[in-house]
Amino acid sequence: MDLQDQLKNLFPDHKLSEEAKKEKSTIWMQDAPIICKYEKRKGKPITILEGYTGADSDFKKLAKELKTKLSVGGSFKDDKIIIQGDYRDKIMKLLQDKGFKVKRVGG
Repeated sequence: MDLQDQLKNLFPDHKLSEEAKKEKSTIWMQDAPIICKYEKRKGKPITILEGYTGADSDFKKLAKELKTKLSVGGSFKDDKIIIQGDYRDKIMKLLQDKGFKVKRVGG
């Protein structure tokens, strides 16, 4: 039983607002696939995601979500998400589950 089910049990008459419904059903739109690259910088492996055509704020939210799910560090610079470590397989799986097209580059 997740949190939504528990809240429904506690407050059966409560209805979701229109804003909450819109927030829940947001779809990430893109034309070309997101490029998932592997590089080494200063001897340390990093994973770079680039090629997102939507809003920067959405890409920043995606970066934060990926860093949280993988429990790693990273940053968002120059329309690229930089994740510390080689997590291409896990990142590609997470993005495909969200409905993104992903292309693996390098190695």
